[in-house]
Amino acid sequence: MPRLGVLGWPVAHSRSPAIHNAALASLGLRDWRYQLLPVPPALFCETTRSLGASGFLGANVTIPHKQAALALADRASEAASAIGAANTLTFAPDGTIAAVNTDAPGLIAALGESPRGLSALVLGAGGSARAAAWALMNAGASEVSVWNRTPERALVLASDLGVRAVGDPEAADLLVNCTSVGLEGAAGGPDALSQLGLNFDRLAEYPFVVDMVYRAEGVTPLLAAAGEHGARTLDGLEILLAQGAASFELWTGRAAPMQVMRDALRGTHGSFAG
Repeated sequence: MPRLGVLGWPVAHSRSPAIHNAALASLGLRDWRYQLLPVPPALFCETTRSLGASGFLGANVTIPHKQAALALADRASEAASAIGAANTLTFAPDGTIAAVNTDAPGLIAALGESPRGLSALVLGAGGSARAAAWALMNAGASEVSVWNRTPERALVLASDLGVRAVGDPEAADLLVNCTSVGLEGAAGGPDALSQLGLNFDRLAEYPFVVDMVYRAEGVTPLLAAAGEHGARTLDGLEILLAQGAASFELWTGRAAPMQVMRDALRGTHGSFAG
């Protein structure tokens, strides 16, 4: 039985199994299974390298493993290497592991319009932030800046990708939150905006706000506040769908049944697009 999964820590809230298993069933691939793979960082490399021998053909990778996934891969796509993170692994019969990054094209596809000529601010400095900054820069954004609660990490990302690190969030045409702030059961609540270096009034400086986080019910504090300012908003669900469809097609060689996956996505619970 071909097996697929999603590696993360935590990963219990991931919607990836729902969308992939619905897609597999709709295409008659009923002997395939996609499952959660909760793996702490200390066991990530050992566990991931054993998956191919256990019948796994591939795995998605979410927080906090995306940079580690690239590091352990035997070969990587040009984009994943440039980004410095991978979210999709494929296990070959000879035991080697190939890494790609579908987060970057997934974000651009979910935006629904080209970011060419727009200024963008990315919040965070992990694997998702790396993919977002690289994707926006390569899609023609006029300027990409990155802010992180730990400034040193923002400086490393900026140096690696050729974008700007900022000490405080600056006004921009597009704001993309790639942190876990706003995640249910994690760093959310009424002080979520302050954890992002923002406040309610400052959100008026961002006409388009994207949050990689999504909620089981309602919207994140960031998107709720942005919506009150009349901003266009986008949560992580459509980004998850786009990057998941790309992974699905890579592993199965079949066109992803987008509406089936979207219906499954909207009918289940989850928290983070990464």
